[in-house]
Amino acid sequence: MTQLSPPPRQMRKNILVSVAGSAIEWYDFFIYASASALVLNKLFFPSVDSVAGTLLAFSTFAVGFLIRPVGAAVFGHFGDKFGRKPALVTAMMIMGAATTAIGLLPSYATLGVAAPILLVVLRLVQGLALGGQWGGAVLLVTESAPEGKRGFYGSFAQLGVPIALIFSNVMFLILSAALSQDAFLAWGWRIPFLLSILLIAVGLYAQSRASETHAAPSEEPARRRAPLMELLRSHPKQILLAAGATVINGGAYYLLTVYILSYATQALGLPRGTILVAVLISAVASGLTIPAAAALSDRIGRRKVFLSGAVGLAVWGFPMFWLVNTGSPVLITVALVIAQVIFSLTYGPCPALFSEMFGASVRYSGVSVGYQIGAVAGGALAPIIATSLFAEFQTANAIALYLALMAAVSFVAVFLVTESVRRKKTVATPLAAPVD
Repeated sequence: MTQLSPPPRQMRKNILVSVAGSAIEWYDFFIYASASALVLNKLFFPSVDSVAGTLLAFSTFAVGFLIRPVGAAVFGHFGDKFGRKPALVTAMMIMGAATTAIGLLPSYATLGVAAPILLVVLRLVQGLALGGQWGGAVLLVTESAPEGKRGFYGSFAQLGVPIALIFSNVMFLILSAALSQDAFLAWGWRIPFLLSILLIAVGLYAQSRASETHAAPSEEPARRRAPLMELLRSHPKQILLAAGATVINGGAYYLLTVYILSYATQALGLPRGTILVAVLISAVASGLTIPAAAALSDRIGRRKVFLSGAVGLAVWGFPMFWLVNTGSPVLITVALVIAQVIFSLTYGPCPALFSEMFGASVRYSGVSVGYQIGAVAGGALAPIIATSLFAEFQTANAIALYLALMAAVSFVAVFLVTESVRRKKTVATPLAAPVD
């Protein structure tokens, strides 16, 4: 099978849907993450001390991760069986509805114990939707990308992450500046959640304007009856390697964007605005370097780019926290910007790398399940483990060592992946062929 590219105008629509859908979907996820570190511990777990409340808030954050592999399996099944676009649109709509509902949820003071229970339920729905979104957004662009530019085009799905982080932090900065602490806790924190209703509009646009990808799995109907079972039978190695590769992406990113908020405000006593601005600037740097890293992977290979980033994160974790500990806004910003630039080297190549690891008939399932298992192993527990490590050892060096261990896991996983770019220099390998 040869890969056909859609007309440029249609490709632009696919890119728009991929970026916008991914950005708003991750925006929903990040505002919950920011709220976990800043307000949810006070509103939904007020009867415990600050450290315990933070751990409980981060636990509800982790719950959304634990359900993501289930969402990946469910949406992957339908994405492989009926097409990428319907699965992606459904995931967007569910995420928009769940996040809007969180914005309307009464606090513990109003509902008592029912409030944190409902919060967990809605968080599970969020995680279910996100489990199916990433694979759909990635395949919408990688399966339609021109030959030789799959890494670059795949990075548009990744751009949703820094864009979402920028908008979520801007929202919290504006609200923090415009409202008193009491007003922010009473109702201001709800505004970012309610704005996620825009994701439903993006889903409707995607349904009417985006095209189904040209590498849709129609060419292998016999293998589409149970895509997940076929995936587990024929691609177990690829699932494990994709999961291992994702460990550092999930773990590093949530340390850099979620835990760092709690660490800076609670452990160091820094103003909330200081760390939010630093995270915001670092997200801009990430948005600029993710496409560059992905394009570089088209030229020299996915593995070389990713492995260099994994080594960089393992090394930079220690000086990063040393700079953050100074309390200087400038040095904190420098520390996080460098970390995000290094992170881009592992994050940018992943869509193309994962897409090339699975055959077309199970690709939605494979990309989604592998990624989400790794996200659980890396991202779900990262803020909790980091909080516990600091509470036990009273030094950020323990957290930096934890970051280095996650980087080592992903380094080994990607080192074992066959390099697809090198193979295409001698053999024309279509996207439908899995990497063995």
